[in-house]
Amino acid sequence: MQTILITGANGFIGNYLIEQLSAEYLVIATGKGVCRFSFQHENLFYRSMDFTDPEKVKIIFDEFSPHFVIHCGAMSKPDDCELNKELAYLVNVQGTKILLERSKDYGSFFIQLSTDFIFKGDKGMYMEEDLPAPVNYYGETKLQAEKLVKAYPFDWTIVRTVLVYGNPRNGRQNILSGSFKTLLEGKELRIFDDQVRNPTYVEDVVIAIYNIIKKRVTGIMHISGSDILTPYQMVVAMANYLDLDATLVKRITAPDLVQPAQRPLKTGFDISKAKAILDYQPTSFAEGLKKTFLKSSIMKDELPGPS
Repeated sequence: MQTILITGANGFIGNYLIEQLSAEYLVIATGKGVCRFSFQHENLFYRSMDFTDPEKVKIIFDEFSPHFVIHCGAMSKPDDCELNKELAYLVNVQGTKILLERSKDYGSFFIQLSTDFIFKGDKGMYMEEDLPAPVNYYGETKLQAEKLVKAYPFDWTIVRTVLVYGNPRNGRQNILSGSFKTLLEGKELRIFDDQVRNPTYVEDVVIAIYNIIKKRVTGIMHISGSDILTPYQMVVAMANYLDLDATLVKRITAPDLVQPAQRPLKTGFDISKAKAILDYQPTSFAEGLKKTFLKSSIMKDELPGPS
């Protein structure tokens, strides 16, 4: 049985990956600190591993000799990256370098999760070959990490994705789950309506990575939804679907809120390559919304369900 090592397994996407992959592979789920997921399987093992520590990474790699490495771990909040550039560089760039150096010892297939924030945001519907030009430090660190992956001498894939949403499971909130809790408390939300995205249902990312592994697809792959929406439109749609007070959702634009990190205004991906190579079929936002809240633990004892 082949072995897959996953970083950031306590995180949002990582939590879904371990469940999908442990049915067929020996999965070594790693994260900082204690295990924070409840899913168990005989093929699933958790190890605490700080991937910015070369010695700790060496210990885990030497123990399991992974055939695949899926690097989900990252410092992913743009404002935090802007305010603490040294830490952002350590986690997003140096951490990737350490993992690549150790992966090279075993010839591991390296899969890197990346982001639409490597792009300037001046046109949207970016293709894999489009020129990156990040507008914040988070995007810059992810772009630097991509460059390291491209120089890796064995098989590699960079999976870029956009505004991932779904049932958070382990407490890590995303735009829908966090907004749901705020609206449930009757509090006002100020949400951007000038940032255009292709929101991506979390299980779509996981299935795409699964198919990359099965088909050994290499190179850069854009994985996103197909609906073109602003965060404001997403949250209003959620409020209406769950019969929450949509008037609490207030439309704002970039000049209305000063943030440490600039956001690209118009991203979103052309996913024709993923459709052709991976048979990728994105979940519509309407369907993803249903799946998020029908499956989600945040619905329990809080709402009777959508009408």
